[in-house]
Amino acid sequence: MHWTKIQFWFIITFSGYAFDLYSQNDGNNSPSLSTPASAYSRIRPQTRASSVNTKPILDGDIVNDPLWKTIVPISNFIQTQPNLGQQSTELTEVRVAYDKENFYLSAMCYDKTPDRIIISDSRRDGALDNTDAFLFILDTYKDGQNGFVFGTNPAGIEYDAQIDNEGQGNVNANRQTGGRIGGINVNWDASWTVKTKVTDQGWAAEFAIPFKTLRFQSGKNQSWGVNFQRNIQKNNEASYWSPIPAEFTLNRLSLEGTLTGLDLQSPGNLKLIPYVLGKVTTNNLVNPRSTTTDGNLGGDVKYSITPSLTLDMTYNTDFAQVEVDDQQVNLDRFNLFFPEKRPFFLENAGQFGIGSPGEVDLFFSRRIGIGNNGALVPIVGGARLSGKINHTNVGLMSLFTDDVTSEGIAKSNYSIGRFSHEFAKRSSFGAAIISKQNYGANDHSNQVYAIDGKYGLGNKAQFTGFFAKSSTPGIQDKDHTFKLGYTYEWNKLNVALAYSELGSGFNPEVGFLLRNSFRKPEALILYHLRMNGKAGLLELRPHISYRSYWNYDNRRLETSFLHIDNHWEWQSGIEVHTGINFTKEGVFAPFEISSGVKVPAGSYSHSEVQVVFMTNPSKNISISTRSIIGGFFGGHRASNTATLNIRLGDKFTSEWGINSNIVKLPYGDFNTTILRSRISYSFTPRMYIQSLTQFNNVTDKWSLNFRLGWIKQSNTGLFLVYNENRGIDAFDNRSLTLKYSRMLDVIR
Repeated sequence: MHWTKIQFWFIITFSGYAFDLYSQNDGNNSPSLSTPASAYSRIRPQTRASSVNTKPILDGDIVNDPLWKTIVPISNFIQTQPNLGQQSTELTEVRVAYDKENFYLSAMCYDKTPDRIIISDSRRDGALDNTDAFLFILDTYKDGQNGFVFGTNPAGIEYDAQIDNEGQGNVNANRQTGGRIGGINVNWDASWTVKTKVTDQGWAAEFAIPFKTLRFQSGKNQSWGVNFQRNIQKNNEASYWSPIPAEFTLNRLSLEGTLTGLDLQSPGNLKLIPYVLGKVTTNNLVNPRSTTTDGNLGGDVKYSITPSLTLDMTYNTDFAQVEVDDQQVNLDRFNLFFPEKRPFFLENAGQFGIGSPGEVDLFFSRRIGIGNNGALVPIVGGARLSGKINHTNVGLMSLFTDDVTSEGIAKSNYSIGRFSHEFAKRSSFGAAIISKQNYGANDHSNQVYAIDGKYGLGNKAQFTGFFAKSSTPGIQDKDHTFKLGYTYEWNKLNVALAYSELGSGFNPEVGFLLRNSFRKPEALILYHLRMNGKAGLLELRPHISYRSYWNYDNRRLETSFLHIDNHWEWQSGIEVHTGINFTKEGVFAPFEISSGVKVPAGSYSHSEVQVVFMTNPSKNISISTRSIIGGFFGGHRASNTATLNIRLGDKFTSEWGINSNIVKLPYGDFNTTILRSRISYSFTPRMYIQSLTQFNNVTDKWSLNFRLGWIKQSNTGLFLVYNENRGIDAFDNRSLTLKYSRMLDVIR
């Protein structure tokens, strides 16, 4: 029976090959089908920055600015989608200049039908995937691995991000709701300015980025890596100055162009960032009601020792303006992952990351300042030194937390030392020491020692790996973990192979483990089939993946997952995923999956259908759904997630979602439901109101997080935050926080 299902799904999943063969033999010589991979290996484009003595007038009027008229524009953008390898359908002209203080860039985005320009968001760091937009990436060390992204749309939003390891890794990239898990840090907020203007010729953008915002090596005749991207949403089009193959994005820095002619001086940088806040809390757990008021102050200091090495110091660190976590329901016996959202830990987070993101994080910053049950632990203060010395990334951080006697939490120090030296051809070698020290009656220490590296085989393939060992009093053996991997990404083909192992004694107390011990092989094969409009399709992505977890000690199978799927993406923006999963679970000891429902020990083999449907997210109304229906621990599960997005103009956005599981097992039935709504209104790109409302039927808990933000620069400004929780047993608390922070530029 299973073999028949596999045959059927292989026919569905890989039927795209027939479309591809047809499209390649219909007499159409479109570059989107015929462009060879060798075309992307040729010498990358190069341009020169102009040194100027007069600043441009930042108003979006590029055509009439006398400075920009003197600079030869960069153009010739090449599509990655929808028609791979063809010239962009609209002309884009980019000009680059600089003086002693700032890096300037102008982009004139011509459009034959400016009335069809799409603006989907005006929030700072709002996603630019579903709107007309212009972005560029600066590789200031010309290492082909790390960079800074800046972007905007016709509404003039400020979008910025830090990229490390070419953006590889998992990520929750929604700035105002998410955090960081991999190589893209959208929560990095820099001080810079952009102005835009929409005209009858299209739209224009002017950027001014202070050199003190960036990290670079000073000196004459410096060269940076650079690439430019333009999105033309009416055509679902993305084009680049330095051409990018179908399987990559702007973050693929090893395929960047070169910007020459930079004579750079150290700008000097010392910033003081104080804050003050007041808070009122009402708690109904105490009878009768109790209300408390509290005030606090603290701040940070940021000092650039060199243009590439920055010292950050913090005192009485506060994160009142950060959005609360999304609620989750655990339907298994393993740990849930919640991404980091706090700005202090997100800045330069790539300097400290090591391990396997989301599965074996050797350094997980949420261990600092947050207790095991979510209790807040005061961060007294600390320091961080991060940056680059020549081709070596350096990260040193040490923070002290206070005790919380009611939670049994002792005073502690958390420290990490991390370095990684980068070689040519996408290769590097690094090491890290991570430490936790508890003080007081329960004195305790824990350390993790790790090495990692990668070896690039040109632009196409790469070997990666890490090895780590923990040191904990009382644990003497099986205290290691490692992972070895190989990836190939070229010619529209993605192949990944990996093996990882985590001993039952490995104990990273400043890390995150999805599972506590395992041996894990995994593999993926995925192919990008560009359809060039056949049947209205943009791309098919047939793929098959496999992973299995074997218990480390007895080598018994704990989980296996075989996934066969195809992603169908239409030029209209509609996308459908059709897949089937074959799963096996080995339960060694009974566990309670829901209140009163226990899964007995045993082996469970099942199959399940997985279907995803998404409409064009650039429309005012869009939906996305994900359904998994099939066997589950000897019974049946129907898991459904649906999200409705409603946008009114570029200022109002909302998201309404439901996640439900209907589980029927031989030993008990249960349902889980999470309701979630996010509403945001942006008065300007720097002033917004946002709300997050959630309901979890498992805990019978309603929660509301309301935030008003008036951002001045680099995540500083005025914030008003209201939180309320209501649940079972008359559980009821609410708080109102007013916080003001400001960045004082001491060295100008």
